[in-house]
Amino acid sequence: MKFFVDTADTAEIRDLAETGLLDGVTTNPSLVHKSGKDFLEVVKEICGIVPGPVSAEVVATDHDEMMREAEILRKIAGNIAVKVPLTIDGLKTCKKLTADGTMVNVTLCFTANQALLAAKAGATFISPFVGRHDDIGFDGMQIISEIRMIYDNYDFETQILVASVRHPVHVLEAAKIGADVMTAPPKVIRQLFNHPLTDNGLKAFLADWEKTGQKIG
Repeated sequence: MKFFVDTADTAEIRDLAETGLLDGVTTNPSLVHKSGKDFLEVVKEICGIVPGPVSAEVVATDHDEMMREAEILRKIAGNIAVKVPLTIDGLKTCKKLTADGTMVNVTLCFTANQALLAAKAGATFISPFVGRHDDIGFDGMQIISEIRMIYDNYDFETQILVASVRHPVHVLEAAKIGADVMTAPPKVIRQLFNHPLTDNGLKAFLADWEKTGQKIG
């Protein structure tokens, strides 16, 4: 499963990229707003940090304007994935862009039926939002299971990008189901490293090493 980080914080992206675990980045207008930077400049900077897909979202709601914005975004770098909403106009834009060789991330997916539409429109990625589904009393991971089954039934090449990931259990469940990608905030990715037994074991090893009075090198 590929790991994308969901942020526009370039310092966080650089730090995580150094682990070798980062396969791409997702952004959205809210994340760019939090960064306090110019939208196009921050996207360009991110594209220079990671070689994998960088999702940059259009803010238009009609097809013609989406295409105008997409033309600007895909000129930033070759690893841009234009992010469009799961609407009729969004899927029209998706179809046209992917036919021209541009990666497209269809976002704000909340049902398997919507994911089916996105795959038929040629989406590179579909982004179902599991956390937001959990927030209203539904099991967000059930949608991932349904999408995985449908895509496997028909050999769709669209990659399932699990979004709105809130905690490490979401990551685990996504991997067990067979999602292609998960995107999570830096905090959640860092939580994947943590376990008290790892911390305690390291502490014990270091204490024993100190008692030897030795040095390496």
